[in-house]
Amino acid sequence: MLIRGRTGYRGCVLSRFRTAYGLLLAPLARLLLKAGASPTAVTVAGTVAVVLSALLLFPGDHLVAGSVACGLFLLADGLDGTMARLGNRETKFGAFLDSTLDRVADGAIFVGLAAWGIGRSPLVSWLAMLSLVAGFIVSYARARAEAEGWNVSVGLFERTDRLVVALAAALIAGFGAGESALVVGLAVVLAGSVVTTGQRIAAARRASLPPREPERPSSSLL
Repeated sequence: MLIRGRTGYRGCVLSRFRTAYGLLLAPLARLLLKAGASPTAVTVAGTVAVVLSALLLFPGDHLVAGSVACGLFLLADGLDGTMARLGNRETKFGAFLDSTLDRVADGAIFVGLAAWGIGRSPLVSWLAMLSLVAGFIVSYARARAEAEGWNVSVGLFERTDRLVVALAAALIAGFGAGESALVVGLAVVLAGSVVTTGQRIAAARRASLPPREPERPSSSLL
């Protein structure tokens, strides 16, 4: 789920690594397919692992362990898409389930970070919750536009970027930087999400306009 090939805008911060990442996952994906595992089972298992890691480790002040665990499970979560492609099991329901459980994993990570801030840093709690809401708006803007038939796959900060920055900030905070690392990281996530929402609204506005008719050459009077 985390890093799956997408069409459209390729300028997001981490998109250049997606192809190489998919190639690295291919051997493990083939092994799991041979063992009888399904892409759906991998999707669900990865999401459950992320949710448990985030909600159990972050609130207990285990920022390093939580960041590493969530990062590893999210990386492994990319197996579902690779398995679906290699096993010719790509379905619309699989894509729907994948996208829906992405939101569950996102929510768990940012709620876990917000819970860490309770009693330690109200600012971190607020930034984490605002980042979660802003990230959901980014995803909703794309989904709603696609329902109208508009392609708005644009934006500086996609899901991968939001999670990498948030988890990196939590990891650095756990190694001793404390509240300041989380404040900076979550502020970047929030700002990037707001910018991306604006970019997608602008793209939807352009897509909603009727196509321009070509200008006719003006005739001159002799």
